[in-house]
Amino acid sequence: MPGSDSSPKPADLLATIPTFAGLDATTLEAVVQVAILRRYGAGEIVFLESEPCAGLYVVQEGWLKASKIALTGREQVVRFVRPGEAFNEIGVLAGGNNRATVQAQEPALVWMVPREPLIRLMEHHPPLAQAITRSLAQRVLHLMGLVEDLSLRPVAARLARVLLDHSTGEVMDRRRWSTQAEMAARLGTVPEVLNRALSGLAAEALIGIERHRIRILDREGLEAKAMLSE
Repeated sequence: MPGSDSSPKPADLLATIPTFAGLDATTLEAVVQVAILRRYGAGEIVFLESEPCAGLYVVQEGWLKASKIALTGREQVVRFVRPGEAFNEIGVLAGGNNRATVQAQEPALVWMVPREPLIRLMEHHPPLAQAITRSLAQRVLHLMGLVEDLSLRPVAARLARVLLDHSTGEVMDRRRWSTQAEMAARLGTVPEVLNRALSGLAAEALIGIERHRIRILDREGLEAKAMLSE
């Protein structure tokens, strides 16, 4: 996992990621020695649901999407993964097959830590095992929240929560690949319903819709909307 002058050193990169933050230099270097750098183009599949789990992935550059896809083709986005985040902790610890399909949304650099060497490292470096277990617990909490949202909250409330969680200040910039279909898949609905929800929030003067961004105009009102249940 060698570094280059134009990119952060691998161990330094790992140290900035919550999964590995706080680990000592020896443990970080042990992970670095077994990690493999992979490059993906926009739209390229990283791995498919039900394939054997290869290992833990750490994103250096680019955004990726983890989703479940029904036989009908209907998609439910589980999460978007950004630079500095790890994914596939569940596959590493549970073993067996991948639980979702992961696809690059834009050109991406991803480090893959193979499962078997990682498991051995966890056995010899308890802090690493604890860190990955904590990351897994956070992922389970995220999935529980997703189930709660899909089961108990209307689309407008789910949309309000996404806008609040993913805004910087009072603005949520939309990346080039963040289409209405992508956002609808994140919310577990279809584009037509999403458009009605966006229009409704705008009509209530809670948000302002621009071409590549959404502005929060009334944070308290949007927070109240996010708490609504079916």
